[in-house]
Amino acid sequence: MIMQTPPPQEITQLLLRWSRGDQAALDQLMPVVYEELHKLAHSYLRRERSDHTLQPTALINEAYLRLVKQDFPEWQSRRHFYGVAAQLMRQILVEYARTRAADKRGGGGQTREGQFLPRAAAL
Repeated sequence: MIMQTPPPQEITQLLLRWSRGDQAALDQLMPVVYEELHKLAHSYLRRERSDHTLQPTALINEAYLRLVKQDFPEWQSRRHFYGVAAQLMRQILVEYARTRAADKRGGGGQTREGQFLPRAAAL
């Protein structure tokens, strides 16, 4: 059964209610935006190596956990929400790749969420 996507205004209203602390709005929002998030996750993973072990559902779940950790995010629109979700998915993939590379080198060290490695100085 294919769910019909509600109008953008309805998604924006749910986001605004969630911003104001309405947990029920978040509960209503996630099933509505899931299909679009899945498409986004699938498109990012399609660009990854062919033997990637992370699946779109796992990527969405990790992004969801990071989204809901925020205290009353100030969503401006559905476009803003999808942009933040896309950015989180890219960060998750980068962290996943860094951890995998470190493990291959025998690092096995834990990275802390939100920490980024400094960029190398331009030559």
